[in-house]
Amino acid sequence: MKKIILGLFIFGLTTQVNSQTVELPETVISVNYKYLDAVDVDHVPERVKKLEEEILNYKNIEQSRLYSDKNDIYSVSFYVPEGKIVAAYDVNGKILRTIEKYKNVRLPLVVMQAISKRFPNWGIVEDVYYIRYHIEKDSIKQEYKIKIKNEDETLTVKTDEKGAFL
Repeated sequence: MKKIILGLFIFGLTTQVNSQTVELPETVISVNYKYLDAVDVDHVPERVKKLEEEILNYKNIEQSRLYSDKNDIYSVSFYVPEGKIVAAYDVNGKILRTIEKYKNVRLPLVVMQAISKRFPNWGIVEDVYYIRYHIEKDSIKQEYKIKIKNEDETLTVKTDEKGAFL
């Protein structure tokens, strides 16, 4: 009888030792999950991500000056010194389309390599990063407009995010 009680006591202690606390990763639930998936790109600068978070968190539907009852769509513009976003929302706050423009962002390595390969001895003067998103196409279009210079000559070239010239 003593062995049974001692065995149950030891068994009771060992089950408490093996308990674990599992932390789950942070989960984001959003009506704009399609936009969130589309803009989740690795090479995007921090200031671009910051402005994109603002349009994801925008909730002021009734206060919008540009609300159109007949189409149930309204546009909101977000500005920072380095860029801007114009986003079109539906009445539920879902992002339908965006047009984004950022000046002088750090170019992805593949874009810089493509420019230096095609235009050796040219320097990058300035660049503009454009992003277009549309919910029906469920895709994002990224484009870089880059001004390059070689001594007295200046050119403007356009590439996509993979360095292909447009």
